[in-house]
Amino acid sequence: MTGLYDSFQRPIDYLRISVTDRCNLRCTYCMPPQGIDLIAREDILTFEEISKVAQAAAELGIKKIRLTGGEPLVRAGITDLIHMLAAIPGIDDVSLTTNGILLEKYAPELKAAGLKRVNVSLDTLKPERFEKITGFTGFQQVMAGIEAAHRTGLEPVKINTVVIAGSNGDEILDFGRKTINDGWHVRFIEHMPFYAENPLASNFVSAEEVKKRLETLGKLAPCSPGAGNGPAKYYRFAGAKGSVGFITAVTEHFCVNCNRLRLTSDGKLRLCLFSEEEVDLKQPLREGVSIEKLKEIIQLGAARKPAGQNAVAKSPKRRPFSQVGG
Repeated sequence: MTGLYDSFQRPIDYLRISVTDRCNLRCTYCMPPQGIDLIAREDILTFEEISKVAQAAAELGIKKIRLTGGEPLVRAGITDLIHMLAAIPGIDDVSLTTNGILLEKYAPELKAAGLKRVNVSLDTLKPERFEKITGFTGFQQVMAGIEAAHRTGLEPVKINTVVIAGSNGDEILDFGRKTINDGWHVRFIEHMPFYAENPLASNFVSAEEVKKRLETLGKLAPCSPGAGNGPAKYYRFAGAKGSVGFITAVTEHFCVNCNRLRLTSDGKLRLCLFSEEEVDLKQPLREGVSIEKLKEIIQLGAARKPAGQNAVAKSPKRRPFSQVGG
């Protein structure tokens, strides 16, 4: 058996890399009301350190890398990192999740550097509501970024939408129509309980409920995601060019098929989104660790990956979502 596996024989071929904990928005479900203590800049991994981890991971069997944040596009020189990662033998897919604010500006550079595709976080189609959710204006910038991503071939462009009752629950059908009329690929994400609040509170909307509402527009048939290997289940309305995806982080855990590890911006290998267990890679990197030794550390970390986590009962309390990278 070749490649990277955890102790439950799940193949690990996907690494999510948070390149910064900084963000140019303040989304209510991502950033705690009191804000966060930002990681000191000297504690954030350099591009060379990130690339070294990616090289070691690729030699172990990692094939796909997704860059996250915070907001990855606020990190200066991000296209240089993408170029470095895309050039690593064995890495066949480099993608990025963004809030879209800077996407129009950087889309051509991102594509030229080797980025394959983008996911754009967008929770509303109403400009005034966008400001309420994110704390800033910028809806038109996001829409322009989505168009720029299409123009430059960062396909498929997937739209990530977190559904929260009382916030944007009344826009489910509007997003559904976008998949029919405009060919959008929309992924509805259950609100994850990242601040230890009750995830099944009155504002929680399950994927099952979202799907039920969408089916008032027509029958949804299962379909292939086209690209990517994440946990979403995909469907399509008859005649639609776009698709609808559901990520059931709370109501239907997908731990049994988890294929990923996460690297935080301060150099911790995080073994599970809903577990606080991490393996420090920054200190070995700054002590000049060899690629072979780094591979050994990553392998030992993967072996400690838990079988699964109850997202309802064991939500993280230490790191804010903006530092983990989703």
